[in-house]
Amino acid sequence: MENNKTICLLNDSFPPIIDGVANAVFNYARIIEANHAHTLVITPNMPGADDSAYDFSIVRYPSIDTRKLFGYVTGYPFSPEAAHEIEAQHVSLLHTHCPVTSCLLARQLAEAYNLPLVLTWHTKYDIDIANAVKSKRLQEGALQALLRNVNACDEIWTVSKGAGENLRSIGYEGEYIVMPNGVDLPREKVSDDLVDEVTSAYDLPAGVPCFLFIGRLMWYKGLRIILDALKVLEKSGTDFRMIFVGGGGDEHEVREYTAELGLDRKVIFTGVVSDREKLRAWYTRADLFLFPSTFDTNGLVVREAAASDTASVIVAGSCASEGIEDNRNGFLIDENASSLASKLEDLCADPERMYAVGKCAGDELYVSWNDAVAHAYERYGAVIDNFNSGVYGRRDPIRGSWMQSQGELMQILGNIDAAGKALKRDIEETQEEIEASIRSRRNKAIVDAITTSYEAKENILSISRDIKEQIIEAGEDLWEKLDRYL
Repeated sequence: MENNKTICLLNDSFPPIIDGVANAVFNYARIIEANHAHTLVITPNMPGADDSAYDFSIVRYPSIDTRKLFGYVTGYPFSPEAAHEIEAQHVSLLHTHCPVTSCLLARQLAEAYNLPLVLTWHTKYDIDIANAVKSKRLQEGALQALLRNVNACDEIWTVSKGAGENLRSIGYEGEYIVMPNGVDLPREKVSDDLVDEVTSAYDLPAGVPCFLFIGRLMWYKGLRIILDALKVLEKSGTDFRMIFVGGGGDEHEVREYTAELGLDRKVIFTGVVSDREKLRAWYTRADLFLFPSTFDTNGLVVREAAASDTASVIVAGSCASEGIEDNRNGFLIDENASSLASKLEDLCADPERMYAVGKCAGDELYVSWNDAVAHAYERYGAVIDNFNSGVYGRRDPIRGSWMQSQGELMQILGNIDAAGKALKRDIEETQEEIEASIRSRRNKAIVDAITTSYEAKENILSISRDIKEQIIEAGEDLWEKLDRYL
C-alpha cells in the first residue's frame, strides 16, 4: 500500500487514560506514522489531555465525564470536527478498536465518505458488561448493540483465536482474522543495577524462587488460584516470594485474603508501577510469571515476560496459552490451585528448567509492536482493494435520525451523571447534619447521636435506592433507543 495514505484509528480510550486497548492504539498510531503512512486518531475528549507531544494527528470530540460511573468518559458519537478531518486528510481506511461509541462514529464516517471499516475485537466485552451491569435486560440490550456494530464493519480482526471464539459465543457468525498485538518492551533483560534499585526495598532472598504477577488485581484473572496454590506450597515447606505489581479492582479483597491465609510475609504488593523500565526490572528479577487467567484474550504480559526470558505458567486452553508448548516455551496447568501448586513444587526443585524454558519463551513468543503493526498495515492494503472491488458487499446503514438519536442518548447519560452528583450532594449534606448534631449535643446521652446517625443512614439508603432505580430506568431507555436507531 502506498505510503501517501492516511489511516484513521478510533477508540473510546486513549492516553491519559491507560488500558490495554489505549496502549494498542497508541502503538499503532506512532508506528504507522513513523514507518508507513500519516495517522489520525479520533477519540473522546478527556479532561487534562495534552496531545501536543504526539507526531500524529488527534481529534477529540465532545464527551461526558462518566469515569466515576463506568471508569471511562462517554463520547458523543457525532463529530463535525472528525468529519472535517476525514475529508481534509484524505483518509483511506477507518480502524476502530472498540465496538461501542467509537464504532458508532466510525460507521457514520464510513457511510458518509464511502470508506472501508475494520474493527479489532480486543477483549471479552460480554464479561465486562456482566460485571458492570447486573440487569439482565441491560446486558442483552448491550450485546445486541455490540453485534449490530460488529456486523456493520467490513472486516473483523481479533487479537487471538480465543477472542474470536468469544465473539462467536455472543452471536457473531461472520469471518474474522487473528491479528495479534505486540510488546513495547525490548527483547533483553535490564541491568543488575536497575534490578537492585527497583527491588532492594523488598525481602527477596537470593536463591529463593520469586514469582510475579503484573496487572489489575481482579479476581477473574486467577488471583485466588495463585494464593490458594501458594498456601499449599507454604504448607509443604517450600520457600518462595510472590510479587503482585498492580492495584485497583479487587485489591482490598485480595490483600485481605492473603492475610487470612497467613501469607503476608511471603507475598508482596508493590502497588501500581507505571514506569516501563521498572516493570522490566521486575520481569528480569522474577523466576516465573504466574498468569492463570481465562479472561484475557491476548495475555500480552506473557509476551512481556518473555522479552526478559521469563517463562509463564498459564491455564491450558486459555487465550494466553496460544502458541505455548508445555515445558518448551511455557508451563501449562489446569484451572485450579492444586494443579498450579504441583507445577510450582516441581519447578522450585528444578530451577534450571525454569531458566531454559524462559530463554525459549523469549526466542519463540516475543513479538515487537513494529512487527505486529507492519503485519496489520500490510493487511490494510488488502482491505482497501477488497472494498474498492466490492468484495465485502453492502453494509447495514444506521437507521433513523442520527442527530436526534445521539442527542437523546447523551441526554440519558447526562441524567445519570446528574443523578450521581445529586446523590453525592445529599450524602455530604447529611454527613454535615450528623456532625453538627453531635457537636451541639456533646453533653447529652450518646444514644441521641447514635439515633441521629441511624436516621441519617436510613435517609441515605433511601436516596441511594431512588437513584439506583433512576439509573436502571435510564439505562433500559438507553438500549431501547439504541435498538431503534442502529
